[in-house]
Amino acid sequence: MRVARACRDVDALGAQYTEGLGFEVLSSWRDHEGFDGVILGHPHGPYHLEFIRDHQAPPAPAPHEEQLLVFYLHEEADWQRRCDTMLAAGFEVVHNTNPFWERNGRTFMDREGGRVVLNRGPWTR
Repeated sequence: MRVARACRDVDALGAQYTEGLGFEVLSSWRDHEGFDGVILGHPHGPYHLEFIRDHQAPPAPAPHEEQLLVFYLHEEADWQRRCDTMLAAGFEVVHNTNPFWERNGRTFMDREGGRVVLNRGPWTR
């Protein structure tokens, strides 16, 4: 699976997610048919994040506050370590209006307004 999102600054956002979530740059390009992009993830992982900028389009708006990337971290120590890494990468902790996420995790906002939830514990459904 790949989740793609338009952004204003591919390099800055790619660096923030690489540092904050421990991803690697799997691919990147500049001015390929009018697009810049970066694909992040783990080399053998089942999902990727793609940030892309269209040179012809107006700057991408900030995502809606309910557009969330959610990661489930099973161990409390891993969850706390990743939360600390997110802060060091420049993510900001923000209030989530959904009480479920407030109770079970922490919500972070990237430099362009995108939100990431780190859930404390596995997905149980």
